[in-house]
Amino acid sequence: MPVTSLGRRGVLGTAGLVALVGLLLGGPVAALIGAVYAGLGTAEWMRRAGRKQIAAGRAAALDGLSGLVADLRAGLPPAPTGSLDGDGRISRLTGAVWRLAERTGAPAADLLERIETDARAADRAAASASAQAAGAQVTAVLLAALPLGGIGLGYSIGADPVHTLLRTPLGAGCAIAAVLLQCGGLQWSRRLVEGPR
Repeated sequence: MPVTSLGRRGVLGTAGLVALVGLLLGGPVAALIGAVYAGLGTAEWMRRAGRKQIAAGRAAALDGLSGLVADLRAGLPPAPTGSLDGDGRISRLTGAVWRLAERTGAPAADLLERIETDARAADRAAASASAQAAGAQVTAVLLAALPLGGIGLGYSIGADPVHTLLRTPLGAGCAIAAVLLQCGGLQWSRRLVEGPR
């Protein structure tokens, strides 16, 4: 899911704040690394929050559609329901069913039930595809944690990897190259995971 313009401002604001702290505490390389990781983390957090919001809206729309079908089958007049607005596709299809039922007298309950069945089957297929993509998600987590493991390993053998990465030209070049490679790997993993969605 793309990050909205308001989300972009949040990502840039967080990255800018972390960059300022990194600049004050560790210099320009720390500022760059901190800004990149803060931006990546904030963007991912916002994407996950957006996906949860969309899923909740879709679930509410499907529940509203199920209730509408039950009311129609019971012979009750259709009550307007705002919960169908949680998913634009379901709302459009429901509107098309009402127009078709008004023009031709087609049984709206049967058509609405088919829309609900199809939407729930699509949700099950998407959940199955997400489960299949779990390996790529684990890879992304490992990619994100790998630099910390390397720094910890450096300290465990008696070196000072943070000083080398932030204060020497060769270390700064390695740190920047590592961040670029990691961004590419995370982007690739994200595409693998979001492809089935």
